[in-house]
Amino acid sequence: MDPETMKLLAAGLAIGLGAIGPGIGVGLVGMGALNALGRNPEARGPIMTNMILAIAMAEAVAIYALLIAILLIFVT
Repeated sequence: MDPETMKLLAAGLAIGLGAIGPGIGVGLVGMGALNALGRNPEARGPIMTNMILAIAMAEAVAIYALLIAILLIFVT
């Protein structure tokens, strides 16, 4: 394979594998928040705040993977 193909393959793997973890994490956070809301609807405010913070932290990992993929494509 030529270097250009390897570069594109590495970028695809970087974002592909880097997005699996946050995707699973966001799903688990959402499931936990909905279970908590089902058990205690009065605690909606703190549960939603913590859920949004946890989702933002998980999505940060996917953004880092996207930046690495972009760097692999355009800088190397």
